Amino acid sequence: MKKLFFSILLLVLIIPNAFSQKREIPTDTVITTSHQATINGQNFNYEAKVGTLPVWNKDNEPIATLFYTYYKRSLSKPDDSRPLVFSFNGGPGSASVWMHIGYTGPKILNLDKEGMPVQPYGVKDNPYSILDVADIVYVDPVNTGYSRMVKNKEGKDPDRSQFFGINADIKYLAEWMNTFVSRYNRWNSPKFIIGESYGGTRVMGLAEELQNKQWMYLNGVIMVSPADYKLYNNGLISSAINIPYFTAASWYHNKLPSDLQNRELESILPESEQFAINEVLPALVNGAFLNESRKQQLAEKMAKYTGLDKERILDQNLDLSTFYFWKELLRDDKLIIGRLDSRYLGIDKKDTGDRPEYFPELTSWNHSFTPPINHYLKNDLEFVTDTKYNMFGDVHPWDLTENNTRDRLRQAMAQNPYLNVLVQSGYYDGATTYFQAKLTMGLVDPSGKMKDRLTFKAYKSGHMMYVRDEDLKQSTADLRNFILKSIGHKTSAKYDNPKN
Repeated sequence: MKKLFFSILLLVLIIPNAFSQKREIPTDTVITTSHQATINGQNFNYEAKVGTLPVWNKDNEPIATLFYTYYKRSLSKPDDSRPLVFSFNGGPGSASVWMHIGYTGPKILNLDKEGMPVQPYGVKDNPYSILDVADIVYVDPVNTGYSRMVKNKEGKDPDRSQFFGINADIKYLAEWMNTFVSRYNRWNSPKFIIGESYGGTRVMGLAEELQNKQWMYLNGVIMVSPADYKLYNNGLISSAINIPYFTAASWYHNKLPSDLQNRELESILPESEQFAINEVLPALVNGAFLNESRKQQLAEKMAKYTGLDKERILDQNLDLSTFYFWKELLRDDKLIIGRLDSRYLGIDKKDTGDRPEYFPELTSWNHSFTPPINHYLKNDLEFVTDTKYNMFGDVHPWDLTENNTRDRLRQAMAQNPYLNVLVQSGYYDGATTYFQAKLTMGLVDPSGKMKDRLTFKAYKSGHMMYVRDEDLKQSTADLRNFILKSIGHKTSAKYDNPKN
């Protein structure tokens, strides 16, 4: 009887404690696993480190912890010349999952060749990963992935404004990168930062912040489908520079007139680009004072390059929104097209209206990426937690004021003759269009003095060009070549006077 009473008492003491546990992420931890890969024809071993590393405040107290995945090729002896790549996604509020298991990492999703979901879910070896030439760190900003704010001694969260804004985001991430590089002894490594979508804005600012506040000089900045907020959703300018994207999406869906449809896409787009800049933009600026006959001529030419009906274009006063285009292009077929990748199709409840009810490409990608990243981190990389992996996290309101990231990148390039820039875009991306990315790249250096250090590559896919197998192969080859070229300096980092 005494034994029974003792057992019951013990259960009473244990059960409340068991159920009082909190679902938390440790502030500073790491788990290391060993793996093998065959990439770009090379067989080698590598290790993966997954864990969290604090963000410190000025009093050296942790105010947040960032989850990261660090892949490092195993070498027989240390090699200080081996590059290190920091990889960020966008949103703002997006985890690093997309490029991690979709693009540059040693594992990629099980998808069909065009990037559509298939079952069973999971990952497979990525024969095109850049791990053969560079080590990679995938970083989840605060409130994305497993990254979280850390409460103070009084149990209160830190001020959100320290994280959620263009300049705040850049500042704390640069500080965190300094901590990471010091902890893992990578100061001698050539360094690169890659950012997708909003990550393009992020890495433009990070280049200068790292250089002038952390004394960390980069070899390369890579922007994948970058969102430049000085062009993105910028009124009449955006309306005009969207025309080449309309041309590309219409060509893909066989909606252009036969004289254009029967040509290669790359031969048509320069015409559409010139039309957008030299004819559509001035016409939109003229507004009500545009000559009526000229308006008719432009509507007819816009119909030619967009695949839309001339009368519908006139109904929009030549000012075509992307939302209208996604709904209108295949309206007669009772289908909508995707925003971030217009190869994807969807079905709306109603065929009327001037915008889609949802974005079919995003639901497809959430479908494809969410199960594998959760399974992979737990089962392959052995990071076990009950905390939810946030594909998209709560980071709003996001402070978009004082955005000078484009000029910050220019300043970093001017100060660092070794710094090169690569921009990669998909023709069928209707959110951060390829033509906007080209213009952003040109506007980084309006003087043209550094244009030999700016490279642009485009692919026949969308925002995440790497989900299409053919473009994964090409885009990783372009990225690999860029990295190798950017570390192959045979001269000192200086400017020479051509008159000497």
